[in-house]
Amino acid sequence: MTATTSEPYTPIAPRAHQSPHPSPPPSPHPSPHPSPDRSQHRRHRPPRVPRTGGALVAARDALTLVLLPLPLLLALPAAFASGGTRRWFGGRAESQRAEAQAAKDAAAAAFYELDTAQRDLRISIETIKAVDDTPAARRAVADFEGLGRRIDEASGQYINAVDAHDLDRDDLEASAAGHARSELTRAKEELGRVKQDLDRFADGLGPLLGKAETQLARLAPSVERARQSLLAASNALDGVRGSGLRADDLAARLAALGPELTRLNQGAGQHGVPETLERADRVAREAEGVRAEAERLPERAAEIDHRLVSLRTRAEALTTRSGQVEPVLSELRRRFSADCWQDLQHVPEQAADHVRQAEARLREAQAARDAQRWPDATALLSTVRALLNTTDEAVSAAGDRLRRLNAVQKDPQSEIDRTRFAIRDAQRLAMSGRNTPEPRHARPLDESVARLERAIAGLEGRHPDYWHFLTETEAVRQAVAGVVTRIREERGGPTVH
Repeated sequence: MTATTSEPYTPIAPRAHQSPHPSPPPSPHPSPHPSPDRSQHRRHRPPRVPRTGGALVAARDALTLVLLPLPLLLALPAAFASGGTRRWFGGRAESQRAEAQAAKDAAAAAFYELDTAQRDLRISIETIKAVDDTPAARRAVADFEGLGRRIDEASGQYINAVDAHDLDRDDLEASAAGHARSELTRAKEELGRVKQDLDRFADGLGPLLGKAETQLARLAPSVERARQSLLAASNALDGVRGSGLRADDLAARLAALGPELTRLNQGAGQHGVPETLERADRVAREAEGVRAEAERLPERAAEIDHRLVSLRTRAEALTTRSGQVEPVLSELRRRFSADCWQDLQHVPEQAADHVRQAEARLREAQAARDAQRWPDATALLSTVRALLNTTDEAVSAAGDRLRRLNAVQKDPQSEIDRTRFAIRDAQRLAMSGRNTPEPRHARPLDESVARLERAIAGLEGRHPDYWHFLTETEAVRQAVAGVVTRIREERGGPTVH
């Protein structure tokens, strides 16, 4: 009778191998480069379940052993201990299996860490990509895509190593376990190297990410501020209209902002974060301008009314003063040479013409104010003011000319002394701390002395040109003042104006 061993277990149902590290949740941002199915690293093996009738076989084998002769029974332990049977505890194969399993666990941990880091970094890259379109941001996105390809390669190496070796096999040889440990260790090291590169890349994203997060943080407040500014402008405009002022130009400006508000409501997802921020700031600024002008409109209307009255009164006063220019000219002609008054000959005609123009513009400004065309009314009033200023200067020039000529005719020495004092003061400054003055300072001062002497000589004769004398002395004083200013600037002292 021959001994029969019990039949081995035959798998009939699948058994899932549990990974020591759970798979991370799927990323909300798909990678531009699809990675291999990293879930494949979970190898499925069926559990061992005894065949139906295994107990009957075991009982039959036991009965067979009882019926064996004694010599054969003594030989059985040696047969089971001989080659071809697996040692269930200890031995080199089990040690290699444990080392391979440890390498597999370490590789799985490295795989999970790398996958988690990539998911987190993808969120940062998407933030930068949505906000920043500078060359630096585009380069960062491209570099991340390159790292993604390296991550896929390292992950594929790890998954292939896991799939190539079943460490749960009962007949796993020591050499196979050692080979598995080597491949899994290499996969783990490659995952670690890629993780280090990914960490360095993430550290370099700090400035770009900070800028992007700052803009994102500004987005909602900026859009809300624009909406509130538009609402405030609309309310201010309604208040102005309630007081009887039309403000058509302000209403048109506010209506032009309507499409911009629509784009703001469509969101940054459609128009981009930088463009939305710029639009929100522009809408808020323009709406604030409309609001401010609307609130100031009643005051502006009152100011225009006041200016109309004031300029009309001034035009009437200048009309009266213009009539006094002719007597002043008559006296100038009678007492002084022609050079003293020829340039004032046309003042009466010019003054009358300017006053007529100013009165016509005043009537136009009144019509614009009645029509509530505020910009037109303001522009016309500015024109009226310029015309009246010119007329006032011309009318005043005739009387001022007569006054100054009377003064110099009575006492020319006062004007001479005033000019000589200015020259001497400049000469003392030029000689301060020096034995000889700088030629660039001495030359214009010497020329001023000679020019003053010529002006004094021009006073001799029966009909001296007092006006020429006055203009010459004034020009000399201006030239001397320029020399003083240059000296003080060169020496670092205060300038004199």
